[in-house]
Amino acid sequence: MKNIFGKFNIIDIIIILGVIVALLVGFATMKHFRQTADKQIEATSPVTFQVFLRGVTITGQEFPIKNNDTTFITIRNVPYTELFVTDVKSSPRQTAISSLKSEQQYILVNDPAQPSVYDAVVTISDKAKITKDGAVVGGNKLKMGLPVTLEGENYKFNGTISDVRVTSDIDIKDAGENKEVG
Repeated sequence: MKNIFGKFNIIDIIIILGVIVALLVGFATMKHFRQTADKQIEATSPVTFQVFLRGVTITGQEFPIKNNDTTFITIRNVPYTELFVTDVKSSPRQTAISSLKSEQQYILVNDPAQPSVYDAVVTISDKAKITKDGAVVGGNKLKMGLPVTLEGENYKFNGTISDVRVTSDIDIKDAGENKEVG
């Protein structure tokens, strides 16, 4: 027994133990005892998300982001790709004033102090990898509050994600709610 250990030094033993551990991890992965990152993706599905742009200053005639257009998106300061804009809703900044009518206490009017300031909601669609934690686009989980930048030919706006919807989940829920019991 002493002759066997005399032929190996400590480095040889560490290398042999490392190879044995690597083989055990490989075997566990092959037999599905250990889950890899690739196996965490449950599906790929269309997803739509809304980006809220607050306080965008525009002195031109029209809002630069248009329906059925593309915009380049940056998520958490990491450039991603051009995505399809499905809807744009923009409105000038508004303020509340007292109403003389008894049924309404106040009414909203365009703010005369900020005539070129707009708030907008831009709806964007893409394909996302669906995991247990939600939709993943460009290596980032789409969550409300996530900072994004929308960039086009003549604009670059910073906003936050305000809503995320996985299209197939919405269709399934709507179909279940609209069933009539006979």
